[in-house]
Amino acid sequence: MRMPRAIALLACTAALAATTAACSGATKPAVTAGGAGFTVSPTSPPAQGPLDSFTWSLYAEPYTLDYALAYDYPPNTVLANVCEQLLRVTPDLKIEPGLAVKWAQPDPRTLVYTLRPGVKFHDGTTMTADDVVASLKRQMAPETGSPWGTSFKNVDTIEKTGPLEVTIRLGKADVLFHELMAASPGTVVSAASLAEGGKDYGTPKGKLNCTGPFALDTWAQGDSITLRKHAAYWDPELAAKSEKVKFTFIEDVAARSNAFLSGAADGGYMVPSSSFAQLRAAGKGSLLFGPNTAGSNLAVLDFHGALGDLRVRKALSMALDRKNIIKAAAGGVGVPAKAPAARGAWALAPEKTAALFDTLPEPAYDLEAAKKLVQEAGATGRTVTLATSTLAPEISVVANAVQAAGRQIGLEVRLKPVSPDAYSGIFVDPNARAGLDLVITSGYDNTPDPLEFYQYLRTGDFGNYGNWSNAEFDVAFDRANSEPDPGKRTELTAELQRIALDELPVIPVYEAPYSVFLGKRITGAPTGVVHLYYPWAATIGAAKR
Repeated sequence: MRMPRAIALLACTAALAATTAACSGATKPAVTAGGAGFTVSPTSPPAQGPLDSFTWSLYAEPYTLDYALAYDYPPNTVLANVCEQLLRVTPDLKIEPGLAVKWAQPDPRTLVYTLRPGVKFHDGTTMTADDVVASLKRQMAPETGSPWGTSFKNVDTIEKTGPLEVTIRLGKADVLFHELMAASPGTVVSAASLAEGGKDYGTPKGKLNCTGPFALDTWAQGDSITLRKHAAYWDPELAAKSEKVKFTFIEDVAARSNAFLSGAADGGYMVPSSSFAQLRAAGKGSLLFGPNTAGSNLAVLDFHGALGDLRVRKALSMALDRKNIIKAAAGGVGVPAKAPAARGAWALAPEKTAALFDTLPEPAYDLEAAKKLVQEAGATGRTVTLATSTLAPEISVVANAVQAAGRQIGLEVRLKPVSPDAYSGIFVDPNARAGLDLVITSGYDNTPDPLEFYQYLRTGDFGNYGNWSNAEFDVAFDRANSEPDPGKRTELTAELQRIALDELPVIPVYEAPYSVFLGKRITGAPTGVVHLYYPWAATIGAAKR
């Protein structure tokens, strides 16, 4: 799903560009991006033994552990090991059975999920269809306020149709809804725990009761979160190799790098790109790159200002020096983005990627032509306001580059600094966007279907931050979302890509692989964005026997 998360450009959080197709199988060797100087592989070397515990660094403390409200990297990184979904996305970006052992679609508007028998929650009770129904319906309830609620917009009913069977009936065909049962919308928790938790559910005061390989042990607000191994976990292949995992929260980039180097943190995802060279040279562990479905974009927030004119949007795109942005913002690890949805998001039908994505032209860099477009639009001297933040140096780097680009073509790009919390608010609170024209985002898919990204550009969608509306796009989306064949659906998605590139409701900037650092004593982690839903911590163990 396209989740332009609040922490948009931390480290290498853009999409896997020219190398993702080669990462479509976990058994394939690592692939070196031609001339880019980095290697991409979906997993690190397998664990050689068990661990008592390991410490994992997050760049920020989760604002919630409520599955229905988790809409950012930190909470999902933790929850991926605690709570599970009906389906599962694997490290090589495939969708497989999860808590649902199988599913059927007797007609385009009906989905029937058969649940895995004998699955135990962390309190020892057994998962039933009642738990699934309660968990999914809660996402739809207005009082929940779930940002995932729009994923359920086509759902008419969710019913228990057997002790281990749930039937979902749709108002119209919705292929993405089924795929998103592998992400937050498909999360299953104990119905009893929801009733007991009340307003404390998902907070440091509350408890979680899920089915994952780890259970929540403690949440010391402002300090750490500790998970403990779930001994009765149902999947022996993903039984935890460590007895405990401790998450620490380090917002300062330098302090986080020092934690990796000192061993205070055994590892962490989304490594600050400014630390790449230091971590590589120190010999304290491995800096690895993995598959990603994300791309760094500029999302237009106000189509009533200067950017309401397509010529100005095109001009700003043409003025971006993407290659130098990549050097400064991503440590040189990445490529200019060809489209809003990154190449890594096209993993559903990889045989189609070359024709539908790779043939796209490289983004133009032409200051003179851009300046002429601004003049033709009568926009010379007009102001464009871009949000920036101290949240990560990459955000400031991109913001400064956009400001410089605007200056060269006659636009006055004003940078508006906001706090990290306020930056997060831009993505969930329409009122927080007031007075802003642009925001830097990292929009990624939760599944390997590129259609997922483009659903957030539909008229009225939660992720359509600037309220862009295009009737041709909406019709094309519905056509693609009713096509069950992955290859045909991918071809239909290419039409959405064309419209988005023609109209630029978001301006593509760059793509890069995902990053993870592993200290010398641990290994086994998936390297890519899949860690947001796959129980990645369970596969981490000792690097040596």
